[in-house]
Amino acid sequence: MTTDAIIPAGLAAAQAAYAELQGQKLKLNMQRGQPSDADFDLSNGLLTALGETDTHQDGLDLRNYPGGVHGLPSARALFAAYLDLKAENVLVWNNSSLELQGLLLSFALLHGVRGSTGGWVKLLDSQKPKMIVTLPGYDRHFLLLETLGFELLTVAMQPDGPDVDAIARIAGRDASVKGVLFVPTYSNPGGESISAAKAARLAGIKAAAADFTIFADDAYRVHHLSDTDQDAPVNFVTLCRDAGFPDRAFVFASTSKVTFASGGLGFVGSSEDNIAWATKYLNAQSIGPNKLEQARHVRFLAQYEGGLEGLMRDHARLIAPKFQAVYTTLAQELGESGEYATWTTPKGGYFISLDTTEPVAARVVQLADMAGVSLTPAGATYPGGKDPTGRNIRLAPTRPPEAEVFAAMKAVATCIRLATEEYRAGRTA
Repeated sequence: MTTDAIIPAGLAAAQAAYAELQGQKLKLNMQRGQPSDADFDLSNGLLTALGETDTHQDGLDLRNYPGGVHGLPSARALFAAYLDLKAENVLVWNNSSLELQGLLLSFALLHGVRGSTGGWVKLLDSQKPKMIVTLPGYDRHFLLLETLGFELLTVAMQPDGPDVDAIARIAGRDASVKGVLFVPTYSNPGGESISAAKAARLAGIKAAAADFTIFADDAYRVHHLSDTDQDAPVNFVTLCRDAGFPDRAFVFASTSKVTFASGGLGFVGSSEDNIAWATKYLNAQSIGPNKLEQARHVRFLAQYEGGLEGLMRDHARLIAPKFQAVYTTLAQELGESGEYATWTTPKGGYFISLDTTEPVAARVVQLADMAGVSLTPAGATYPGGKDPTGRNIRLAPTRPPEAEVFAAMKAVATCIRLATEEYRAGRTA
């Protein structure tokens, strides 16, 4: 005589909830950190910031070649204020700060940075140059570095920023470790920000490589979710100078999530000597960046009520409720005890990092997809897309309307419960 297997009560309830979810035939996307149409609409004035007769700015004809690769003087001044630097410490380029990172890293590979005795690739012969990254981290950083031929070394992202003790150990013993690339303010995906104390320590670490470089991708520096409760960005250019390493830091940022993702400006801040170094190589491959786009941004942001800060406050009013929708729904559906998952509650940025209690992240993403909810692939926050913990999922609530965020997160919670109960039932079977 045979008997049917007894399904644990928790699994049976989770299966029933999931069946109900599938019956809703949802079609929701929480995969990429894109601005919403409402966010883009805030910057529609950018399209008309220049009229037909607005052909000159800063004494330059915006239609012609001359002007150099540094960027328009007014644009350099605008984004110097953004980075808390002087205009001579900033170079303004085209749409993507990731493009600038790729260009400067390529120059370093071919020629070395200031303080190098040669190109990083040439010096190391068959050995790959190494770069430190944080985990969990930004998938585009991993892709860029791996495509350029770097070997990635990883350190943990902690609540107050990267594990600087680990960075110091790794960089201190190996001259092939050429730097660290990370997001210092409202990191991707967890939203953590480096503390002032950690930043000062990182700026002054003793590295085996004399040309050890900090590449700080400060993409979310001004993307606060509140007018009052904000993480304070650090100034790596000043900190490195004060620590006796004036050329150690490059700080990147862009307006991709400030104005238009497809038509923003990327810029980098560093020492004057580093700006001259970058200019030398950029000048060999380009007569200059898009001056019309730079002029448009300068004029639009000057006209916007409250300027750049006013625009970011308006973004926060649109985005903050969506983050709150994630926190509220997860807490209601999963509780806050950590029985099924834990998640970050950042003060800014574009993402939330969720860790399932059991190693079921890939199953959660699969279940969500089968229920009509698209999530960032499990493992995307780790090099090669391989999360050794099997637990991390990056949540991106900025693009969908608030009502869809609530619906998507309720669905995600249902998938987390089912995946967890399946795992626990299988483990005890």
